[in-house]
This record gives sequence, structure tokens and C-alpha cells, in this order.
Amino acid sequence: MGKIYCIMGKSATGKDTIYKRLLADEKLHLKKIVTYTTRPIRVGEKPGEEYFFIGEEEVKKLTDEGKIVELRAYNTVHGIWKYMTVADENIDLENHDYLIIGTPESYKGCVKFFGSDVMVPILVTVDDGERLERALKRERKQEHPKYEEMCRRFLADAEDFSDEKIQQAGIEKSFENNSLEECYKEITDYILGGRDV
Repeated sequence: MGKIYCIMGKSATGKDTIYKRLLADEKLHLKKIVTYTTRPIRVGEKPGEEYFFIGEEEVKKLTDEGKIVELRAYNTVHGIWKYMTVADENIDLENHDYLIIGTPESYKGCVKFFGSDVMVPILVTVDDGERLERALKRERKQEHPKYEEMCRRFLADAEDFSDEKIQQAGIEKSFENNSLEECYKEITDYILGGRDV
């Protein structure tokens, strides 16, 4: 049975960069589970790469078909944005290991759906001051920066990734991203060390 490695972290912790590198690392042989969202696409994002970008009608259709593993809704300054994991035809745990980006809440939903023997949490952390600097730098690169949303998300992360929620999700280990190279090596060693060789 394959594993699903769920990489999590507050905004601007470097989880997207680590995620892309883990997928590209040939010794890990990981396939990606692309989650779905109703939020607008950002500059540089490609549909089917970071997310599948869908509308409310498709969310209802997937719900009616019983394909939604877990769903989170965030009340942003631009309206309600939904993020969800969908049990689609791309997941084959008999033959592959997977990587997914999530939150403690989405991880809990995936554990409930797939089982704790399949799900492996990877929590990436960074000092909040450093995170805020990174987030501001990233937002300035957008064609239409959404600073209010950046601040809302920064504050929402404190709740979404609270010690209590991390504990409730059963996440016991974290990886500090002070140095991308060191953090990446620690995560790859952790993945390889947990596999039957």
C-alpha cells in the first residue's frame, strides 16, 4: 500500500518550493495529488499544477457524487474561497506514493478518508517575522497585489496552525525552514527512512 505525504505549513514557509523539489526528486518516486480551489488563479500558476481551479457549480457536482475527501472554506476580503481534496481517478495507492499540500484540518480529513497507515504528515515551520517578510516580497510581485488578503491569511494561519490543531491532527514532528537545503535534506531523509527498503 502506498503512502500519501502531506506537506503543511503556514503561508510563506517555503512549502510550495519544497513540494516542487520533492516531486522532482527521482529517488523519491512521488506523484502529486492536485487539490481543488475556487480562489482566483495567481500570476505564474497553471491549472492542474498547483490546483484545479473550479467554480461553485463543480463543487456542488463533486459533493453530490461523494468525491470530496475534505473541504475548507475561508471568508476572505474577496469572498469565500474553498479548498478541497477530491478522490478522483488520479489516485492509485496500490502502485504509487503521493505528495499533497494541506493544512492540519485537511490532513485530519485525509486520515479519516484514507487511514492513518497511509497518511504521513510533514509540517514546515518558519519564524513569523521571517514569514511576513517573505509573504510581502511575494505579494509585491503580483500584477495586482492583495495586501489585505495577505494580512488576513497571515492572521488566519495562526488559528489554522495553532498548537491545539496540530496536536488534534496527531502531528508530532516538524521541519524548520531556516535553510532551504538543510530542511529539504531532513525531509527527504525522513521520507526515505520511513519506507521499507
